[in-house]
Formats: sequence, structure tokens, C-alpha cells
Amino acid sequence: MGLFSAFNINASGMTAERYRMDIISENVANANTTRTADGTPYRRKVVSFEEKTERRPSSFSHIFGKTLHDHGFVQTAGSGVRVSGVYHDHVTEMNMAYDPSHPDADENGYVTYPNVNIITEMTNMIDASRAYEANSTAFNASKAMAQKGLEIGS
Repeated sequence: MGLFSAFNINASGMTAERYRMDIISENVANANTTRTADGTPYRRKVVSFEEKTERRPSSFSHIFGKTLHDHGFVQTAGSGVRVSGVYHDHVTEMNMAYDPSHPDADENGYVTYPNVNIITEMTNMIDASRAYEANSTAFNASKAMAQKGLEIGS
């Protein structure tokens, strides 16, 4: 793996985790939003990642190397990560609270609040922050190696 590949991998990880933190912040900001533009309560968003792959057709050597790797013969380096999508959480149930005076209460007096749990969001924020920090540390280590290599060469 080349030095610039390491920079690209770490930078893609930092970009993905920063985007994840943005979505988590949006979830926290809308934890009490009972009516969005379409008239429904806010629904929690979840970010998913996938391995960044080349979009152009691969060369024979790349396909051959991947085949060997898939069969356990060769270990190759990855190419980074990218956000594959942002999805609405339909697994977690919405929160119901009895408040007949609320403008969004139903005929029984219950208000449907978003399925955002602040504790879960803060835990996810810490996780994303630590992952960002790990990528930043690895990026700085690669940069230090490049600098030492340049010092040796001069």
C-alpha cells in the first residue's frame, strides 16, 4: 500500500464519520419534533457505510488479487469507506405521550414523538468521535512517516 493510499483511506474514514456526526446531531435537534413538512413526526435517521470500490472496470491483476484474497491466499489493503446511504429507522417504535392539550394530540389525547433516544444518540456520537479520532491519528502517523522519509532522502 502506498503512502498516498493511506492518506486517502484515513481521509475517507474521517469524512464518513463527520457525516455520521452531522446526522446524529440532526437526530438530537429533532428529538421533540412532532410535525415535519409532511405532517408526520420526525423519524430517526441512521447512516450506513460500505467499502469504497473503484467505479471503473478493474484490471486483470486487481481481479486476480481479489480472487486470491477471497480464497485466503493473499491479504490486500482496503480502499477506504464511503457512506452508502441514510435510512429512516423503522425498527424503533415512536414514543407516545399523553398530552391532550398538545396541538398534535390524536383523538385519545396521545402525542406521537420521534423515535429518538438521546442516550443512544450520545453513545453513537461518542463512537463516531472516537472513530474520527482514530482515523486522524493514523493520518498523522502516515504524515510523520512521509516527513521522516523526506528527511532521510535529503
